[in-house]
Order: sequence, then structure tokens, then C-alpha cells
Amino acid sequence: MSETLLSVDQAAEQLKLHPKTVIRYIRDGRLPAARIGKSYRIEQARLDAFAGVASGHATSDVRATCVVDIPDITLQCAERLATFLGAAAMTGDASTPALHLSTAFDPATGTMKVVLIGSPSDAAGLLQMLQLQLSRPVAG
Repeated sequence: MSETLLSVDQAAEQLKLHPKTVIRYIRDGRLPAARIGKSYRIEQARLDAFAGVASGHATSDVRATCVVDIPDITLQCAERLATFLGAAAMTGDASTPALHLSTAFDPATGTMKVVLIGSPSDAAGLLQMLQLQLSRPVAG
């Protein structure tokens, strides 16, 4: 067994999370780990897959960065859209490259900014979903 095993504290440090958050991910089944005695051990490769880190072989390291400005949007619509996009960005499995999404709403100007970083096909899919959401009539 040549795979590096990490403690919860080491994994938390690499992920820049609190150890309790890592334990919650393990208990929820989102992060595979082995229980040894009273502690958990996480394989480095599984932690890398969870974090979206490429594993040695480059199959598709092409990334697209998209910035979308949405003018004239209410806070309620911006929150709904951010929740929708966040959920859509989290779909996939451990073999799917990570899709990074960030949203910001400026109440002074009523604008929202969406920043998306991912594979070109994943970015295109999320942009299509965004377009569909923006073209829907707002229920009032």
C-alpha cells in the first residue's frame, strides 16, 4: 500500500476547512475515508478528487473563465439565481473536473456578477442554464 493516508486535521489543512467540516463530509458520505480506531484516514488521491485537483494524468486541463454581468436584477432574483447556479455547479461525480462558481450582487446598482471557471463544456452547459433562467418570465 503506497497511497498516502491523511488525518482529518491534515485533510482540513489542505482543503482550508475546519476539521469538523471534514468529519461532516465523511459522515455524509461525500468524502470517502477509512475509520481506524477512533479516527479517520483519507487517501490523498480521494482527497484530491474531492477537491477537484487533477491526478497526475492530464486528460483535459483546458479551463474556461466566464464573467457574466446581469443588470437590473432584484435582490430576491439574484439570491434565487445564485442558489440555482450553485446547485447546478455541484452536479457530477469525483471524476468530473471541479466547476468553480462565484456570484456577487451590488444592491447600489442592482447588478449581479457571475464568475465561472471550468471545462469549456461544463461552462457552456451552466451558461445555457443561466440563459434559460434569465429568459423565464418572473412570477409575480
